[in-house]
Amino acid sequence: MGRIVHTKNPLNFLSSVDTYTGVISDPLHDLIGISLKNSILIFPYAIGSSVGAYSIFALKAHGVAPSGIICTIKADITTASGCAIAGIPLARTINGDQLQGLSEAEAILDANNGSLKINKV
Repeated sequence: MGRIVHTKNPLNFLSSVDTYTGVISDPLHDLIGISLKNSILIFPYAIGSSVGAYSIFALKAHGVAPSGIICTIKADITTASGCAIAGIPLARTINGDQLQGLSEAEAILDANNGSLKINKV
């Protein structure tokens, strides 16, 4: 379970996220200052180095990872492999724009069944 954090912008896990705090640190990203800890991150795809997968794992190792991730354009190799090694549920949707208004809602991502249950808006 986690609060929904939504962006239409790609994210570079290696250079844009503090892996010790889970906070977006890129001053040019619209989520600057937002924590990914216990969130359902909804974003289009990851950019940057494939080392970003280890950044996702580091987020999990430091206890500040998202509870789940939804890619709205593509489940890229960086996000997919990072989620696989960190045990973070990952899903892809073509209806990402419909989820935009749910920022800060609480939800549960069930990647096995491809469902997102909104608990609190």
